[in-house]
Amino acid sequence: MEIKNFICINCPLGCPLTVEVENGQVVKVSGNTCKRGETYAVKEITAPSRTVTSTVRVKGGERPVVAVRTKTDIPKDKIFACMEAINQVEITAPVKIGDVVIADVCGTGVDVVATAND
Repeated sequence: MEIKNFICINCPLGCPLTVEVENGQVVKVSGNTCKRGETYAVKEITAPSRTVTSTVRVKGGERPVVAVRTKTDIPKDKIFACMEAINQVEITAPVKIGDVVIADVCGTGVDVVATAND
């Protein structure tokens, strides 16, 4: 049996989690003070994912860049490829919150959207 320790990032409490893993399956989660901690621990072991935030260059806008993020989380192993795709993009103003900047980034099924107006 393998023991993994990490901090829950699902809420501001930051509970120290201890996860017992056997054959790739979560057997027990302890240290969490809410159900979200247990859900996070299982997901972190079986399919870790993160929301990616960054900026994209804007042509003809009030500012040179606009803030963007993935609409939902993407697999952790796709983060660097996602950032490469984001870094290659330049959009033309005007930009509105929620505009899709990159559809289906890196084949994840998740769009990169603007989080600010320009």
